[in-house]
Amino acid sequence: MAGVHPRAATRRAASNLTNDIEHIKVDALGPDTDWQAAVANIDVVVHTAARVHVMAETASNPLTEFRKTNVEGTLNLARQAAASGVKRFIFVSSIKVNGEMTAPGHPFTADQEPAPIDPYGISKMEAEQGLAVIGNETNMEIVIIRPVLVYGPGVKANFLNMMTWLKRGMPLPLGAIHNRRSLVALDNLVDLIVKTLDHPAAANQTFLVSDGEDLSTTDLLRRLGTALGKPPLLIPLPAWMLHSAASLVGKSNISQRLCGSLQVDIKKNHKLLNWTPPLQVDQALQKVAAHFLK
Repeated sequence: MAGVHPRAATRRAASNLTNDIEHIKVDALGPDTDWQAAVANIDVVVHTAARVHVMAETASNPLTEFRKTNVEGTLNLARQAAASGVKRFIFVSSIKVNGEMTAPGHPFTADQEPAPIDPYGISKMEAEQGLAVIGNETNMEIVIIRPVLVYGPGVKANFLNMMTWLKRGMPLPLGAIHNRRSLVALDNLVDLIVKTLDHPAAANQTFLVSDGEDLSTTDLLRRLGTALGKPPLLIPLPAWMLHSAASLVGKSNISQRLCGSLQVDIKKNHKLLNWTPPLQVDQALQKVAAHFLK
């Protein structure tokens, strides 16, 4: 963007940053982290760091650990930002603040009552609430963005697993899943963040973000297979059978992700910001597949 001079604060070496991005190294996102070098002479902070889902959790009280980073660490950064004269604080939160699932055709909206379930979602909600208090006390504008599942080149976890299965030609029992799930391409998420950097209507608002097209797991696999040049081998097992099988082996959470619905309504983004996702789903899947195939 013309006139924008970005500064990145990271824990690790940032060899992938371009020369026009100033780099500040910090030790951690914690309640006592010193952010003065990072926030000095800055107009807008975009806060994307967090303690995220821990697959093999060892903490005796996970919520306490999530709060140290996601709540106390975030609010410490926000207070120092406000004290340094930062005008706007953009917090990339999570759709888990809204909840874990929706009934098909009944999407989450940005302004409905939060209903987080897991420690990660609860910590993100508490961070949002604390930011609202800081905003009221300091007049620093707060913008909340809650993404759904983000995918892009280099994506990991379940999305990577799906591409691996498809590339290997594995038969998958996911040919009759009629759920609806919202996803968001990384390019679309970044585009919305850029839109909220200085848009007057974004101040003190919460936005959900997606690609604007909801897919079933079956449809996603078919379109991802097309992007990979590998038509999927999908067996049409009913969702109830998959749920039952997953329950027997203690993997109900996986069947919920594959068969359950989670939709978001992003009409508020267009109404307030005149924003629609610039990248279509199939274009985004092509970018992901091209990176994977390399």
